[in-house]
Amino acid sequence: MPAILELKNLCKAFGAVIVADGLSYELKSGEALGVIGPNGAGKTSMFNLITGTLKADSGEIVFDGRPVNALSVAARSHAGIARSFQVPQPFGGMSVFENVLVAATQGARETPRRASAFCLDCLELIGLIEKANALAGSLTLLERKRLELARALCAKPRLLLLDEIAGGLTEHECAALVNTINGIRKTGISIIWIEHIVHALLAVVDRLIVIDFGKKIAEGNPREIMASREVQEIYMGIAADV
Repeated sequence: MPAILELKNLCKAFGAVIVADGLSYELKSGEALGVIGPNGAGKTSMFNLITGTLKADSGEIVFDGRPVNALSVAARSHAGIARSFQVPQPFGGMSVFENVLVAATQGARETPRRASAFCLDCLELIGLIEKANALAGSLTLLERKRLELARALCAKPRLLLLDEIAGGLTEHECAALVNTINGIRKTGISIIWIEHIVHALLAVVDRLIVIDFGKKIAEGNPREIMASREVQEIYMGIAADV
């Protein structure tokens, strides 16, 4: 299966603070990749580099066989890269449907008439169809997370970047969200998911990478990676045996 995304020796620093240190990996089309690491490891910065809100100091980002370093945020979105954010910030005074319609018309550049049916399909997939006419500001945390997913999907992405979308949810809510993300996977969209709730990742992803100080320190089978002494020491704070 061809790679839809390649990071090649990506580097980014803010003075002495390094957020990407020779970061390299690839994502196959249709694959789900999990990303873990301690706070401040550079995970969200990696998403900012992929989407273009940060410019790399060096290295290359290739999406669908095309270098995108020189492309704007909007151009990368139109090419098929969408993301969610850690803290959902919908247009609270607009309805759920209006929120996703904005994403479809601006991200996917559909006309409102053509976008309407697609937006309803996305809300059905995400589990928000019954809230279509509700004000976004009235939603629960889980519903706002679902809306965040729906807005990203309505941009018609080929690559979906999820940034700690399970954070703050109860165990039951987290399980419901995992089911939703597995439903998204069935559509063929490639996913990179940053998350601290590891059991949620293990229920979804095919592969796991660990980042620390902007550097990839481990990559492979999710359960094997989590059993690694080095990962337990760095990520979980468990001292490895000497």
